Amino acid sequence: MSKRPSAWEQLIGERDWSLRSWLRDHARTLAETASFVSQRLGTSMVVWLLVGIALALPGGLRLVQMNMQVLGADWQGRLGMTIYFVPATPAAVIDEVRATLAEDPVVDKLSLKSADEALQEFLAEGSQTDVIRSALALIDDNPLPASIKVMIKTEGELGELDRLQAQYSRHVHVDEAVLERTWLERLRDMTQIVQRLGALLAVLFGVAAVLVTGASVRLAIEARLEELRVLHLVGATPRQIRRPFLYFGAFYGLGGAVIAAMLLALALSVIEQPLETLLGSYQVPLRVVGFDAEFLGRLLLVGGALGVFGARLAASQRIRDLESA
Repeated sequence: MSKRPSAWEQLIGERDWSLRSWLRDHARTLAETASFVSQRLGTSMVVWLLVGIALALPGGLRLVQMNMQVLGADWQGRLGMTIYFVPATPAAVIDEVRATLAEDPVVDKLSLKSADEALQEFLAEGSQTDVIRSALALIDDNPLPASIKVMIKTEGELGELDRLQAQYSRHVHVDEAVLERTWLERLRDMTQIVQRLGALLAVLFGVAAVLVTGASVRLAIEARLEELRVLHLVGATPRQIRRPFLYFGAFYGLGGAVIAAMLLALALSVIEQPLETLLGSYQVPLRVVGFDAEFLGRLLLVGGALGVFGARLAASQRIRDLESA
């Protein structure tokens, strides 16, 4: 005689059967959604592109903000100033100033650029070299000054930099002592602007992504309207009717996130070379941060969430219309 299962075993069995049925239903719905999207690949590509653009713009600004913060941190480790001498300053005076700076305990590195080196660099970077050479031929002396770039130690404070500037600005052969701190202040201001602009665009383009996804799902609902009416008549719950269209939204959102990642990768590859040249002129290596697996994961998560939210809005509204009909 077989032993009858206990009430607890019956409950576990029913729950296990219910879970398997739920998983099979979701798998079937997912397969139908993928088939529906693949059959309308042209329309899906347009939706993915629109959602991708909406995600790429605030995502790109987020990357810019992160890299500007890193760039500011790198420059904070390179606090210093540039001392520009009066043109035609004797080499002995320049060497004396350089030796005095080298003995200062807060100075880390010194880089001397002679007047001739400054002139050659200017001619190499000029777009009208022949005209400049002709003009310089009329001048007996080199009009460009020699300069010393001073880097203070990373533990040095801005007050030490101010002290050095005040000390050497009074030198009779020094024309100007320029602090690098000005660029840091401007960089912080630009970072704040990018951060606020990115937050504003994230809201605006997030709403745009929701509207695009919602409109696309609404078209999918209209294409299956008769089927939905039959399901409603036979007793399907609003959740069961809405479920396929949530998958539509997830497909559109995730596809848009993939397109956004591709657009950002293309943009980074286009600006890499000029950006490396620009930073190289300030002795700062190019180090792009933020575009990694974590960023891509967040992009996919945001895209999928926006897609599901837009689909839910569109589906819920249409289901209410079915119930009231």
